[in-house]
Amino acid sequence: MKKLEADVVVVGAGPSGLAASVQAADDGAKVVVLNKADVVGGAANMGMGPLGIGTRQQQAQMVDIDVEKAFKMFMDYTHWRVDANLVKKYFENSKDTIEWLEDMGVEFAGAYPYFPKSEATWHIVAVNGGIGRNGGAIMNKAMMDKGTELGVEYLNSVTVESITIDGGKVAGVKAKAADGEEIEVSAKAVIIATGGAGDSPEYIKERMGYTWGEDMFNFRIPGLEGDGIKMAIAAGAATTEMNIEMIYVLPNTDMIEPLPAVFMQPNLMVNKFGRRFINEEQMQNTTFTGNAINIQKGSVGYSIFDSSILKGYKKRGLDVVNFVHHPENLDEFDEVLEAQIAGGNPDVYMADTIEELAEKLGIDPEALADTVDEYNDMCDAADTQFYKPRKFMKPIRKAPFYAGAFRPSGYGTLGGIKVNDNMEVLKPDWEKVPGLFACGTDTCTIYGDSYMFLLPGNTMGYCLNSGRFAGEGAADYANEN
Repeated sequence: MKKLEADVVVVGAGPSGLAASVQAADDGAKVVVLNKADVVGGAANMGMGPLGIGTRQQQAQMVDIDVEKAFKMFMDYTHWRVDANLVKKYFENSKDTIEWLEDMGVEFAGAYPYFPKSEATWHIVAVNGGIGRNGGAIMNKAMMDKGTELGVEYLNSVTVESITIDGGKVAGVKAKAADGEEIEVSAKAVIIATGGAGDSPEYIKERMGYTWGEDMFNFRIPGLEGDGIKMAIAAGAATTEMNIEMIYVLPNTDMIEPLPAVFMQPNLMVNKFGRRFINEEQMQNTTFTGNAINIQKGSVGYSIFDSSILKGYKKRGLDVVNFVHHPENLDEFDEVLEAQIAGGNPDVYMADTIEELAEKLGIDPEALADTVDEYNDMCDAADTQFYKPRKFMKPIRKAPFYAGAFRPSGYGTLGGIKVNDNMEVLKPDWEKVPGLFACGTDTCTIYGDSYMFLLPGNTMGYCLNSGRFAGEGAADYANEN
């Protein structure tokens, strides 16, 4: 058995665990990090950057956002059913956290909105001097390098199995390495940062009621199985409601550009009854659209357009773009689509008539034809059903006709461990579990029932800032005890 000693042990090395480790070490604590995966960074390695408010990037870009405005937006959005003190603390510290990362060598391309109606709070990490995917991995490496410089010991491929409690206080953890070696770490404080339960269909079903592959197609980052939440509860923690960070995707086609970008344009969307159910302008906001699709029969929504609309996109560009789905051109759309259909992809369809398209989608042909006729009439006048702006009202008349089947998804789970605004874990009676802290998505209940995409970068921003709060608190606790 391998035995280690530390002031603070961090369980997990995603952005919250990395931030916690650096902050705790910078505050003078001896820190050991145990990470289940074989690399650090977790889901954030696929991300692009965190939220920041009041930063120099926003000032330089003349972005009209400050903590007061963001806080009021956020609390109105969540109807105050969240921890206002934690939200305020997070927003107030977000500027400092951006600068903290910059001091480690992280460069930001700027502050951006995710979609036109959102605020420019998303600080995208520069990739090769510009904007690209996976900037989160660059940020995570910078934090690990800083932690290593400060003396943090990072151990990958180690699964923590339990939290040790002695005399009612945290005393460390018990773990096992991938080769079977048992590891014990004695510590005065433990920080849980295990990234939720996105890779556990069973736990998602138990806690949230979704069935993976039927009404939920969330990203499954290997190893995120709710370990930290379960360990915290076993150590006396209170649990919270859990949710999915709801979005919508073409499950089998989401990363095959240019298909997602084209099908996510604000054209006609219908359900299995062939009825329209959303103002498609909201397709910019993946949370709102995911919510709307989630309550339809079969949890599916079909986005439909015709060859004339596609021709317009090829000639003039897409109506709505974002930094996740932004193909340089659409020249390969037909070739890629036909290959996907030939390969049996169940998410994309093409037909020569609306009736044929309806049959392929399993929709009553007459019902879909009636909806298309009604929609086309509104395109010639105004959307009297859901009031979509005139610029997005494009009739569907010219064959071939296309459809994409969108379903609910999510980046991962949110919530599970009850904490206060210092990231101290609370018992059911609201008393603290001495020495136990938690951060990141294991604790994130600040969005209420729907992710706050109007202030993009929120999940990564919350992970980083809550990690810093937990690291600071754990280091102080260890110093005092």
